Formats: sequence, C-alpha cells, structure tokens
Amino acid sequence: MKPGPSSERAVILAASERDAVKTAHLIKEAGYYANICGDLAELERQVASGAGLAIIADEAIRAADLAGLTRWLNEQPSWSDFPIVLMSEGGGSERSPDAARLGRALGNVTFIERPFHPTTLVSLVGAAVRGRRRQYQTRAILEDLTESESLLQTALNAGHLGALELHVPGFELEASATCKRFFGRAASLPFTYQELLEAVHPDDRARRQEVVEHTLKTGADYKIEYRNIWPDGSQHWVDVRARAVRGPDGNIRSLVGVCSDITARKTAEIEREALLAQLAAERSALAELTATLEQRVEQRTADLMKEVAARERAQEQLRHAQKMEAIGQLTGGVAHDFNNLLMAVMGNLDLLRKRMPEDPRLQRLVDGALQGAERGASLTQRLLAFARQQDLRAVPVDLGALVRDMSELLERSLGPRIVLRLDIPEGLPPACVDTNQLELAILNLAINARDAMPDGGVIEIRLAAWQARNDPALRPGNYLKLSVVDSGTGMSPDVLKRAIEPFFSSKPVGKGTGLGLSMVHGLAVQLGGALQLSSAVGKGTTAVLVLPVATAAPEAASPVPVAQPVKRSAVILLVDDDPLIAMSTMEMLEDLGHRVIGANSGPHALDILRSDQEIDLMMTDHVMPGMTGIELAAASREVRPQLVVLLATGYAELPDGTHVDLPRLAKPYHQDQLRERLDQLLGQRDGRQIAASSASADSLAAPSTLSPSP
Repeated sequence: MKPGPSSERAVILAASERDAVKTAHLIKEAGYYANICGDLAELERQVASGAGLAIIADEAIRAADLAGLTRWLNEQPSWSDFPIVLMSEGGGSERSPDAARLGRALGNVTFIERPFHPTTLVSLVGAAVRGRRRQYQTRAILEDLTESESLLQTALNAGHLGALELHVPGFELEASATCKRFFGRAASLPFTYQELLEAVHPDDRARRQEVVEHTLKTGADYKIEYRNIWPDGSQHWVDVRARAVRGPDGNIRSLVGVCSDITARKTAEIEREALLAQLAAERSALAELTATLEQRVEQRTADLMKEVAARERAQEQLRHAQKMEAIGQLTGGVAHDFNNLLMAVMGNLDLLRKRMPEDPRLQRLVDGALQGAERGASLTQRLLAFARQQDLRAVPVDLGALVRDMSELLERSLGPRIVLRLDIPEGLPPACVDTNQLELAILNLAINARDAMPDGGVIEIRLAAWQARNDPALRPGNYLKLSVVDSGTGMSPDVLKRAIEPFFSSKPVGKGTGLGLSMVHGLAVQLGGALQLSSAVGKGTTAVLVLPVATAAPEAASPVPVAQPVKRSAVILLVDDDPLIAMSTMEMLEDLGHRVIGANSGPHALDILRSDQEIDLMMTDHVMPGMTGIELAAASREVRPQLVVLLATGYAELPDGTHVDLPRLAKPYHQDQLRERLDQLLGQRDGRQIAASSASADSLAAPSTLSPSP
C-alpha cells in the first residue's frame, strides 16, 4: 500500500486548544497534513490508524498513563520506527529528567524547546515525514521479497534439478549436493572442474568441449547431454543447461545453470531403438512384441510419472538454495548500512561525553548508550562474518569461552520466551574447529530448538569430554561433545531419519530452508567429527556435535604496538559523502586539535588537492558515488605522490579480491582509535621527512671529490 496524506499526517496533542490550532496552522501552511487530538486516547487511535508523526506537548502527557501508547510503539513491525516530536519548556533529555523519562518511554523522540521558531518546527516535521516515507518503502520492499520467495519456492518444487556454477577464467566449479549425486559423488566431499572433466565419457569429451568453447566465445546458452562414468564404474547420462553471466565490464564471469539425471530416459530410448530393430528383423513375432511393447510403455509411463514427481521436488530444492543466497545478500547489506549508522552514533557519543557537564547521571546515560552502540557493532560484525563464504580454517579453540561469548547473541536470537542455560565444566581441552563456522552451527541448532518450542521453554547447551572407541563413524581418540537440548515437540522416527538430508524440512513452506542440519552435519564431518541426533515426540530433541580435541593450545593474540602521540596540529582532508558521518568525524578531528577540510566526493577532493592548500593527510571513505576511496587514493598519487592516505571503511565494503596497500581504519571506531591511527601515520610521515632533510644536509656538507683548478 502506497503512503498517502492520511499515513503522512502529523497528529497533534497540545496543552491547550490555542497551542494545538497554532501548531496545526504552521504545519499545514508548510504543505503538510495535520490533525488535532483532544486527548491522549484520540492520539493513540489516530497513530494506530496510520500517521506520519506525532507532535506532543510534554505537559499534556506528563501525568498521563502512557501504557497504551508505549505498548503500540513496542509492538511496531520491524520496518516501523514511529517518530515523535516532544515540545518542552525545560529543554531536552540532557536538562530535564521528565523529558529524559518520556524519551526513554517513547523511543524515536526529537525534542524542541519552546518558544521555538516556526522554521524549526517545519524542518522537524519535514524530516520526520521523509523518514516515515522511507519506512513505508521498506515495508513495500519486504512484502515484495516475501512474494518473490514464495514464487521461487514453487519453481524449485517443479523439477528434480541440481545447481552448478562454473567461474571463469579460473574454471572453479561450485556444485550442489544433487548435482554431485548425478556424478556419483558424495555431497560432503568437494567436486572440482577437473574431476568433472575426468568423469565425462571419453567418446563425449570432444563434443562437450566444443559446446563449452562456443558458449564462452559467443555467450549463447549452454545445452548438452552426455555420459559420465561414476567412481564405481557405472555409466550415467546427464542433461546440463546453463546461461552466461557477465560482469560489469561485459566479459563473461561465470556459467550458471542446472543439471538433471536422464539415465532412465536415455536407457528407454536405447531400449526403444533395439525394440524397433527387433521388430524389423522378426516380423513373425509381431503379436508377442506388441504385448511386450505395451508392457514396456506402461512401465515407462510409470517411470516418467516418477521422474516428473522427482523434478518437482528438485525445483523446490533449487528455490530453497536461491532463497538462502538472497537472505545472505540482504543480511550483509543491512549489516553494512547499520555499521555506518553506528559510526555516527559512537563518534557523537565520544564527543558528547567529553563536553557534557560533570553529572554522574548524565555520564551513566552516555556510557550506557556507548555500551549499546558497541554491542550493536559486535552483533553487526557477527552478521557480516556469517554472510561471507570462507574456507574452513581449523585451529585450537576454547569451546567454553566461545559458547559464553555467544550467549548474548543467542539470547537476542532466541527471544524472551526461551530460557538459555549453560553447563560448561572447567578444565576441558581445546577443540580443533573453525570458529566462524562453528558459531553459525551453534546458532542454527539453537534456532531449530527455539522453533520446536512455540510456547517457550528451556534450551540447554552442554560441554563434555568423550572418548571414541568402537564408533564406526569416528576414528578412535579424544573428542568434545557440544549438546543443544530442548524440551520441544520432538520428531517422529521418520522425520528423525531424514533430518540431515539436504533441503528436507518438516516446517511449513517458506518457514525453513531445510539446509540447517545438513550444513551442521557437513561441518562436523569436515572437522573429523559427527552430528548425533536423538528425539522423541513430545519429549524434545538433543543435537550433539562431536568435535576432535586439538593437540595444541589456543593461539594467544599478539600485543599491538602503541603509536607515539603527535605533538602538532595537522591539516587533514576529510572525504565522505554521508553528511552525518562526515559531521561526526570532522568534530572528532577538530577536537583532537587538527584543522579539517571537508569534501563530499572524490572529484571534489581532487580539486582541493590540485590547489596550493597545505595538506598533511587525506582520510577517505571507500563506497562513494562516482569514485570509490581506492580510486581516489590512486588519483591523488598523481597529484601529490607523498600524501598519506587513510581509508576508513566498514568490514564488508571492499569487494572480494581487492588488494590495496593503504592503511585502513575499520568502522565503527572511537575517537581514541582515530587518534592512535593518526598519530601512527603522521609520526611515520614526520620521520621520513626528517630523514630526507638530514640526508640532504649531509650531501651538501660532504667535501668535494674534484681536484682544484690550477
């Protein structure tokens, strides 16, 4: 639903009718819509029916019961953050305890102190309406995404297909578990392009290579049927179809497509050809062959019906896989944007803490806000790490410390109705695991347990040492068992038997990908362990990750050298297209004693660099319209080769494969981190200049090697 006047109007609750009418007149005169509310109950009704913002006088609600309004604000959907402008005579939350209390209760609050200039009020209303429009746009995007996911799920159900992608020019192959199965490979093992080439039947290799080269040369669709030989020596047919995907430069980047096992169809075709030859050679046995043919047709029809059903299941699987990819991209994008917002929040809070009066209560409020922002930064980094695809890197890890560090993330993910309990004994040896992948596996198991308890319950995570002796799935030796135990609905024997199959899910369509337990199982096997499941209907489920004990101790972090403070003010060129972040960073730099020149784009910065302006260091964002930070750094070296450039960027902003020799400062950062990095870079620059000056002076003072003239 598109926003309209009713959903963008300002609802007004003032202490007097005269103030309300005056406020509404100012808003309407500025071209916005406004409604006056007689009391708090009417304001709650109008807000619930759809509005752009609320303008409230603090004396109108100072003694009122705000339970209904705060309940509605707390129950807003994820896309909504309803804005409220609070008119106060005592100032904002920094000076008025009542205003601070109302700000905490109402959430997204902007304070305006009376008497105020009409332009100030109109500016606040305009900003709030624009923000509310963006929230409505977010809602529309989420609705479209849900509909697209539903359509994709239907497409996956329509065919029995395996997915594959061939990256060029390196010919790196990515194949789904179904695709690997069509070549006789296990889903948990890697499948390279060289292995695919070796599997192709020798009589079909030249024909297949011609089709591949034609596709890479012309961009035409890739379509071929050929035989492949499995490791057990059996021969099978596959039908492979793919389409070329081009990069921004127009060159083909990869071939993306699907494959299907057509062994049954090809076998039937061969049998049919043999049958026709037999009919031509033995006309006398026509009646008998006709009966046989009818029987074959019936059998073949039954086989084709099974094949159609299998194709429908494969299309369902393909849709699940693409849904997961879309969610990963969306998660990474949202986390990156949130990272930038936290940069502005943390920077401004750093400055506010230094400049506010010595009030212990205000200090606690700012410290609390900083702790919240740092927690948000920590959660954002975890989301960005989960969104990446990394090679498995098994190192010795203290599992007890890892689970304790994850407890806050787990509690936030599980929600208020789930109680999380940890049973972690002391003195356990380290396990040999990949930290990021194991965190993702634990999160998957915990969320599965949560979903099995719709009415709430208890999830317990246990750690224990264990020794394998006669287990056929494990090598004899020492292991650690990480158990995730829930008290949920449990699984039937049939569901438990298929629980770790790729794309199998007992959840309703659209509620699960069916890859969670499969991914956890694959990780455990790759690490040399196993996933063990036990469950009973109505009694809950226990998922046990068996992980090998490491032979070495966990790695300790090496100390970071401390930069020496720089005893002078520097001229810094700050380049950032986001006004909010640029303002915060400029304030921090000036507070450190530096002189700052601002530029909102790469070309703007280059114009300044080409001038005679003295500049000691350039600090630039990476992702900017028209010219990235890396491109700006390269261009600046042509103008000022000796200029020090600091790249301030988020975790996920640099594309894969990008290698730069620029010093970096990761967002979000505190003012202390900014100062240390600048001291380090400016100190190195001053050191090089002093060394160059000394070398020049020594050269001038050295005696000449030429003989004097006669």
